[in-house]
This record gives sequence, structure tokens and C-alpha cells, in this order.
Amino acid sequence: MSNTRLIRLESVMNKTGLSRTGVYSGMKKGTFPAGIKISKRCVAWDETKVNSWISEKINQAKRA
Repeated sequence: MSNTRLIRLESVMNKTGLSRTGVYSGMKKGTFPAGIKISKRCVAWDETKVNSWISEKINQAKRA
């Protein structure tokens, strides 16, 4: 069993600084990790993938 943790939208927004619209827009464009539907009305994100996205943004800023 992996140590993958699923986090909800509020946590994603707090970690990334993105708004709800920013998260879903990024998903649509393919520039942000896709959510995982965990029930009929509930979506969560793999925290590892969100953390990787954050790290990549930091690395891009350092290279710029």
C-alpha cells in the first residue's frame, strides 16, 4: 500500500495559492494534476502530484 494521500480542493488552494477557477482551468489545460472523483459529488487530488507541480513551478522560477 502506498502512502498517497488525497487532499480536497480547499487544501489544494491553500498549498498552491490558486483559486478554485485556477485549479479547474489548469486541469482543463493539462497544466495541473487532474482531480480524482472519490464519490458522486466529491473530488480530491493526489498530494504527491500537487507537491510535484509546486516543485516544478519553483524550479521554473529559478531558471527564469
